[in-house]
Amino acid sequence: MHVILGASGNTGHVAARTLLSLGEKVRAVARNADKLEALAAKGAEIFTADVTDTGALTKALAGGDCAYLMIPPNLSAPDFRAFQERVTDSFVNAINRSRLSHVVSLSSVGADKASGTGPVIGLHNMEQKLNQTSVPNILHVRAGYFMENTLPQASIIRMSGSCMGPLRPDLKVPLIASQDVGAFAAAALAKRNFQGKRTQELLGARDVDYNEIAAVIGKAIGKPDLRYSQPPNDQLRGAMMQMGMSGSLVDLILEMAGALNSGHMRALEPRSDKNTTPTSYDAFVREALVPRYEEQAAA
Repeated sequence: MHVILGASGNTGHVAARTLLSLGEKVRAVARNADKLEALAAKGAEIFTADVTDTGALTKALAGGDCAYLMIPPNLSAPDFRAFQERVTDSFVNAINRSRLSHVVSLSSVGADKASGTGPVIGLHNMEQKLNQTSVPNILHVRAGYFMENTLPQASIIRMSGSCMGPLRPDLKVPLIASQDVGAFAAAALAKRNFQGKRTQELLGARDVDYNEIAAVIGKAIGKPDLRYSQPPNDQLRGAMMQMGMSGSLVDLILEMAGALNSGHMRALEPRSDKNTTPTSYDAFVREALVPRYEEQAAA
């Protein structure tokens, strides 16, 4: 039995759906059962649990031999780092009461660093905590910069006429689609082809900078002259909080952006067939960002 946490989210849903397509038994776990109906229709066992509730999580893992773990988004958490630690402590307590043999965790490029990387510090700590549990085989998937992080550009473009963000315009980052992370996690769990406690970076199809991101988006939405700018952090902080993020999370994201801009946070593995994934940013923009932009235009 594969226990998939965050099964209603971007990576967890794909991992669960992929495992079901392979004929594997899946227990899909999320806070809201309504969001799991599509997986239930495909044969998944549904379980509702808050990942900060160790008792509920222990029950969710009972009878499972493999699991996918990820810290769910909580944009409004007044202290996002404290939230991360509560979640990972719950993971540890529940896992030590389980009989899991294999775990795949969603981590991030930069999780090798113990400080100065914003929310990625919580993923560094998660890796360290999980490595001390009784599970013999754990694979920490250190994903690159999610393509989904560029989706807010749809509304930013409509409001300002340009792309904006905290990263340097010329900084190339490994850009990855969440669906590719979910598919990789499912394959690893199905094959159980990892032993011991280890990490694996996933770097997307290629490294892309925000000048290129603006060009791809502009071409797709009929604005070929679209440009990207990097406003001061004070200006970005207010805009991000207006989007519903807590001040705590905004400060962490800006710290992470600074770590990327300075090179403190970066991919460590050379790009290879092993860590390169198929979805291109052009395809992501066509399939995900353009529909969002058009919906906002219609509204």
